[in-house]
Amino acid sequence: MNVVYMGTPEFACFPLTTLIGSHHKVLSVVTGPDKPAGRGHKTIPGPVKTLALEYDLPVYQPQSLKDDAFIQSMASLGADLFVVIAFRILPENLYRLPRCGAINIHASLLPKYRGAAPIHHALKNGETTTGLTSFFLTRRVDEGAMIAQTSTPIDPDENYSSLSGRLSRMAGPFLLETLEKIAEPGFEPSRQNDSLATPAPKIHPEDGLIDWRMERRRIHDHIRAFSERPGAFSFLGDLQVKILQSTLAAESSPAHLEPGRLAAKGRRLFVGAGDGPLGLLRVQPEGKRVMDGAAFINGYRITNQQIFTDARKEVRH
Repeated sequence: MNVVYMGTPEFACFPLTTLIGSHHKVLSVVTGPDKPAGRGHKTIPGPVKTLALEYDLPVYQPQSLKDDAFIQSMASLGADLFVVIAFRILPENLYRLPRCGAINIHASLLPKYRGAAPIHHALKNGETTTGLTSFFLTRRVDEGAMIAQTSTPIDPDENYSSLSGRLSRMAGPFLLETLEKIAEPGFEPSRQNDSLATPAPKIHPEDGLIDWRMERRRIHDHIRAFSERPGAFSFLGDLQVKILQSTLAAESSPAHLEPGRLAAKGRRLFVGAGDGPLGLLRVQPEGKRVMDGAAFINGYRITNQQIFTDARKEVRH
């Protein structure tokens, strides 16, 4: 097939590499505009653009997908199919251009977790299984007819970075499987069961705030989901602290801690949850490096007097 590939972040890179190495032809790549990054706010290309340029592929970076000149450029390519992975919502007059339409690979087992953040929500909710779904684009986001699905178990301690990376690597061969299905004579996609649909809305920075009154399993899942992006966090006085890794293993833990209360036992750091202590393995105080529990205990003189709160408190010196 002659394909136009649309995607921007790292998640979309492995599938593109797989597609380039197949018998299908990538006519061009559509990706997001370059963005400023780093201390100098230097404008840098996204991961997909960088990869596309390595393979000398034509790259389009429209500010608006509704721009007439851009749509005319896409129409002139004569693509059989648009492949969309981790990109924006396409207008109807764009996704209807190719002979076979446009498909998306979504990081959930649809109709579960429709929306912008399926991996975050699957982890936050303690799911034990997730996967990928390929489907045809329609007017309604993530509701198109399904082409194929593949599933994978979620490890109890797996975080966003690990799961996202695994799903990205799975998406390469899964994309080729999807294209083969589309090419089968008489292939008919299957409709989604809307009664089983669950939402996965966009994540905002404030969503990372930890409620220590929750059960420790739920807090552990919250940290797995949000530790890296946008950040699972709490406040220790006037200091914001990111919680990067926790453990449910509670050997040598204090018998009881009120929610949010910190405790040090030897070199191990614990915090109270709604139903018992939770171990904290890696944290990052605001403006500081990532540190393990022992370093945090020593650096911040943790005793049983400190408590995490859900708001920054002014501390008088």
